[in-house]
Amino acid sequence: MLRGRWIAVLCACLVVAGVFAFLGQWQLERAIDTDPPPAGVTEEVRLLTDVVSPGEYVPEPLVGQRVETAGTWVAGDFLVVSSRFNDGDGADEGVSGYWVTGQLRVAERTSIAVALGWAPDRESADAAAVALEKTAAGTEADITGRIISDEGTALPPTNDPFAMSKMSPAMLLGQWHETEELSMFRPYLASTTAPTGLVDIVSPAPDELSSVNWLNVFYAIEWAVFAGFAFYIWYRLAKDRWQLEVEEFEERTAA
Repeated sequence: MLRGRWIAVLCACLVVAGVFAFLGQWQLERAIDTDPPPAGVTEEVRLLTDVVSPGEYVPEPLVGQRVETAGTWVAGDFLVVSSRFNDGDGADEGVSGYWVTGQLRVAERTSIAVALGWAPDRESADAAAVALEKTAAGTEADITGRIISDEGTALPPTNDPFAMSKMSPAMLLGQWHETEELSMFRPYLASTTAPTGLVDIVSPAPDELSSVNWLNVFYAIEWAVFAGFAFYIWYRLAKDRWQLEVEEFEERTAA
C-alpha cells in the first residue's frame, strides 16, 4: 500500500475529495440565508414599480407583496376567469367561482392585469363585467392588492375558445384591446377591494420563508458522502491488491 502507484492513487483521491468538500461547503453556504426578509414585509404597501418592472418575473421574496398603483381602465377588457376559489366574505370554502378581471393602463403603453373581485356563478360575474364596462371603462382608478405570479396557460374547451380557467396575463393579452406595442407586467394584481356586485378576493399573506433551504443541506450531505466514497474506493482497491499479493506469497511459500 506504500508503493508509489498506490500513493499516487491516494493523492488523486485527495484531490477528488477536496473538490467534493468544496462543493459541499458551497451548497451549505447557499442553504442558509444570512439576511432573510423581515417578518411581515409583504404586508407593507409599496409602489408597484418598486417591486417589479414590466416584462420581469416577481423575485421569490416579493411574491404576494402588497402594492398600490393607479391607472385607467381600458374599455372592452373586463373579462371573466373561471375555477376561482374564495374562502370568506360570503363565499363558501371549496366552492368554485369566477373572477372579473380588467386591463389597467398604468403608464403610456404599459398595462397590468387586475383581478377585481369574485362571483359565485357565471351570471353574476358577467353582470358585474357589464356593469364595470358601463361605469368604469375609461375612468381612473387607484388599486391596492397583492402582486401574484402568472398561473400559466391552459387550453380552452373546444366549444368556447375564449374561456379562461387560469389567471394568466399572457392569455388575457390575447383578448385585450389596444395592445399594439404594449408593455405589460408578467404577474397580475389581486385587488383588495371588490367593486359593487362582486365579493372581495380573499388573498392571505404568503407563508414566511424559512431561512434554511433543506434541499441545499441535502446536497451538501451528498457531496460529503461522495468525498468519503472516494477514500473508500482507494481503500478497497489497495486492500484487494494487498490480499492478492499475500495469497501469491503464501502459494510460493507452500510450493
